[in-house]
Amino acid sequence: QVQLVESGGGLVQAGGSLRLSCAASGYIFSIATMDWYRQTPGKQRELVARITRGGTTNYVDSVKGRFTISRDNAKNTVYLEMNSLKPEDTAVYYCHVFTWNDYWGQGTQVTVSS
Repeated sequence: QVQLVESGGGLVQAGGSLRLSCAASGYIFSIATMDWYRQTPGKQRELVARITRGGTTNYVDSVKGRFTISRDNAKNTVYLEMNSLKPEDTAVYYCHVFTWNDYWGQGTQVTVSS
């Protein structure tokens, strides 16, 4: 049974930093591409960052240079380091993996105040 559990969200002032974590279980983590998405009310879920099994990373343009995705295969965990946060980064952030099916975590709220 695949499980993804996010943590690390919270309230931060603009310019601040947060580090999200996603602990995964129930599949072979090391071979899976892992994603971070975010969603705000009334909008579609947006792919923020992706990291492949080989460590290749991709980011949406709006976070390039500010966010860093990484993974620790020994801990079955993927991270999203978020720096220079802006109010427009406010969203619920979700961890995602596709392994035979789509799996999502429960989400963690990130709120950036101006």
